[in-house]
Amino acid sequence: MDKIELEILGLSSSQSSSGSFALVLGETVGNRRLPIIIGMFEAQAIAIEIEKIVPNRPMTHDLFKSFAKSFNYTIEEIIISDLKEGVFFAKIVCSDGSHTEEIDARPSDAIAIGLRFGVSIFTYERVLSEAGIVLTDEEGEKEGQAEPAEAENISSNKPFKEQLKDLSSDRLQTLLDEALKNEDYEKAAHIRDEMNRRN
Repeated sequence: MDKIELEILGLSSSQSSSGSFALVLGETVGNRRLPIIIGMFEAQAIAIEIEKIVPNRPMTHDLFKSFAKSFNYTIEEIIISDLKEGVFFAKIVCSDGSHTEEIDARPSDAIAIGLRFGVSIFTYERVLSEAGIVLTDEEGEKEGQAEPAEAENISSNKPFKEQLKDLSSDRLQTLLDEALKNEDYEKAAHIRDEMNRRN
């Protein structure tokens, strides 16, 4: 399976649920984005390493690095390996020099560890084609205005993910374009998941 290299493009706090963050990955060659919703502690662990902040005491991911180095293990790469029912899966590929192991992990933990070892992040084409969001400038202008009933639904008291179920595919595409234009990747991820659920 061909691997596609990803880079971290951003980390933004969730506007729809407190304690959640959108980690935005992008292919190094291409314009597809892969937003992944992660927890606050994992976001903090990633941000600390990106900003090269040294905490007073080692965090969990720092402990993992110390433990691995003590036993002569190194991390070779991180792979966002699968997407099942809206949940991403990852593998930490590590080696002791003579044999290689793949360890199952949440993408947020895998990336936090991968950053500490300075390794590349990859995914597979099937994951990126299913969950990736393509950035385009034109699509937002093409779509027409939402029907009044749908416009009312999106501002109701239901949670955002529930509101999406009541909207047409065309309206979802319009909302997706708007979310991408505003760089609201967390909202874009929820819309993408609803669109994928219907396919």
